[in-house]
Amino acid sequence: MRPLSLRRRLAFTLVELLVVIAIIGVLVALLLPAVQAAREAARRSSCSNNLKQQAIAVHNHHDTLLRLPPGGGTDTQPWGASGGGWGSSWIVFTMPYMEQTAAYDKLVFTGSSGWGNVNPVYTANLKIKAFICPSSPQEDSCRSPPPNTPSGAKIMAASYVGISGAVSGIIPIANTSPVTYYNETRINTPGSATDCCSGGIVSGGGVLFPGGKITLAAITDGTSNTIMIGEASDNLITADKTKRDFRSSAQHGFMIGFHSANAPPNLGNGGDLRTFNMTTIRYNLNDKNKGGAGWPNWPGDCGSVGVCQNASSNHPLVSAHPAGVMVALADGSVRFLSQNTALGTVAALATRDDGQTLNAD
Repeated sequence: MRPLSLRRRLAFTLVELLVVIAIIGVLVALLLPAVQAAREAARRSSCSNNLKQQAIAVHNHHDTLLRLPPGGGTDTQPWGASGGGWGSSWIVFTMPYMEQTAAYDKLVFTGSSGWGNVNPVYTANLKIKAFICPSSPQEDSCRSPPPNTPSGAKIMAASYVGISGAVSGIIPIANTSPVTYYNETRINTPGSATDCCSGGIVSGGGVLFPGGKITLAAITDGTSNTIMIGEASDNLITADKTKRDFRSSAQHGFMIGFHSANAPPNLGNGGDLRTFNMTTIRYNLNDKNKGGAGWPNWPGDCGSVGVCQNASSNHPLVSAHPAGVMVALADGSVRFLSQNTALGTVAALATRDDGQTLNAD
């Protein structure tokens, strides 16, 4: 039999056990941020790949049809057959180039293809992975599906928006003293309705704008200096400290585009400038709480702020990635823009022909 003293040395004391637990706790605390950072890096890489696929699809659309898709438009030529109404978004027009030909071929472009047509039957529960950012905390389906959506079915809400351009007066013109600002004339201003239906200020100076009929040659600032798609993949914080999903696809989903075949400044539509699945740059990158003041409380204020429930035509580019957002440029490349990028720089990058050829790097 072993001596009693030896048996006691082989046992753990309570103090030793607590020390071991404390050490394990410290190691977990040290490793957890690294694990989380690694996971976010993987998600950000996946988001970048999503944008790359979208950009390639836009280019393939251009190569096939010799024009870029509109950001959205009604059902008139050259995008659909006839019938008017709320037509389709740029996302719909890129579906054939994102391995979604089978679903696209079922769609009908005669009268409200983006809203109330038979199309919700064919897009019910369709999830296109390349349009959902894996870092996003938002729902991947819209909260108010269009008419004719089968009972219980969901319509995808995208994490990305086409960039229509920027509001006027925020792009500084180089080498001017005192500083003067670029005057964007392709602008429509909304009605005064706060929720539905105003939208916000809409520009036609970008790449994916309502009624767009341009080619890559129209991007005279250079395709490597112009952003065409960006993230709207995180919630905004309102004045009452509530997180809200104000992105332009959250209300009715990815299909809906715009209600007019015209482009800014001639959109018409009675002041209803809800540009679904598009945004016009007006606010800083990743400005989730409107400079600390908070965005208007739900349901928001489209008429004066351009951010509301249905739908935000001036929703800022925001993401759940730390310190910035991912964007796709018109040359097909993808960049991560720091949230510290000056608003004037972002606006210049969002405008295809302002003469301010800034680099996105």
